[in-house]
Amino acid sequence: MTVSETRREIAFADNTIGRPEIDAVTDVLTSGWLSADRRTRVFEEEFAAAAGARDAVFVSSGTAALHLAVLALGLRPGDEVIMPSLTFVAGAACCALHGVVPVLADIHGARDLTVDPADIERLITERTRAIVVMHYGGYPASVAQVRALADRHGLPLVEDAAHSPVVSTPDGVLGTVGDIGCFSFFATKNLTTGEGGMILARDAELLARVRSLRSHCIDGSSRSRTASGSAGYDVTGVGLNYRPTEMAAALGSVQLGRLDGDRSRRSDLVSLYHGGLAGISGLDVPFAGHQGASAHHLLPVLLPEGSDRERVRRRLRAAGVPTSVHYPPTHLMTYYRDDPDGLRADAIPRERLVRTESVARRLLSLPLHARLGDDDVAYVVDRLADVLAGE
Repeated sequence: MTVSETRREIAFADNTIGRPEIDAVTDVLTSGWLSADRRTRVFEEEFAAAAGARDAVFVSSGTAALHLAVLALGLRPGDEVIMPSLTFVAGAACCALHGVVPVLADIHGARDLTVDPADIERLITERTRAIVVMHYGGYPASVAQVRALADRHGLPLVEDAAHSPVVSTPDGVLGTVGDIGCFSFFATKNLTTGEGGMILARDAELLARVRSLRSHCIDGSSRSRTASGSAGYDVTGVGLNYRPTEMAAALGSVQLGRLDGDRSRRSDLVSLYHGGLAGISGLDVPFAGHQGASAHHLLPVLLPEGSDRERVRRRLRAAGVPTSVHYPPTHLMTYYRDDPDGLRADAIPRERLVRTESVARRLLSLPLHARLGDDDVAYVVDRLADVLAGE
């Protein structure tokens, strides 16, 4: 795979927002009501239908979705929740905020960066209260296997599907196999609302609890109180303000309609990447042999052993190719490593996550988004080959 040596600037991530999204948001801005209301409800119904779920709750971020899952499940200080270390830190933080112990599990290995069910099973104790799986980069975790494991132990299963909106697999649509599914609509996601998230739940009462917690557990909506002129309301629990905006909901509805086309483009780009990257000596490409559905959210590679990743990143950046790292493992982050609040004082002993640590020091994410051109992919592959040849 070769392209012109002419330097170009590649965007690491992008979205496909265009005139339809702008018009939809403009309609909201001229409607006179901006906070969660009718458009929010429409987007919830549309997303639920696309996922084959009965209902959904739209929230202000993916982190809000994870936090509401912790609250809705009634997790308490000292409870343990097993989750992967190789993921964004939000899930662990939502637990730690409530004194819940995030017990961090290892991945399958270099070919599959999702959490290993065997390691999850090893970590289950009498204090385990939930399990979290994360569909890394949009690739399905072994969710059916973990679902069976969770059922055997009577534990709720949370799917962190932040990278995987409306991905259909033989086991079900990602986010609907577990008890709770949490999605993110951040600016760089397959489906974006700028900031935003969605929650699905198998149990209607659990989802109703999430909906109540989203808005301070206040009975009724702001819109209904405004329309009726009522100043009174009741509070049935302790909740938060994780409501979205109507602008975000309008964006989401249009973006949901684009999802299939954008995902098809991402799939084509990933195929091009995998074909070109196969020729680079010493480079490993996770998920390169993946068969089946994926959101194709990330394009991770593992640099050859002994590579200086930061030097590789600087040289690629100088050539107009930005990169990132998804993710620094949670268990190596200062807070979770040093445990200043004593979260793990009475929990299971810490152990090295050998496969996660082996992969993490080599991990690099390459540009991937639906606006990327075929020639952009060729340029990225060639520049990476050039840089690694100089290592």
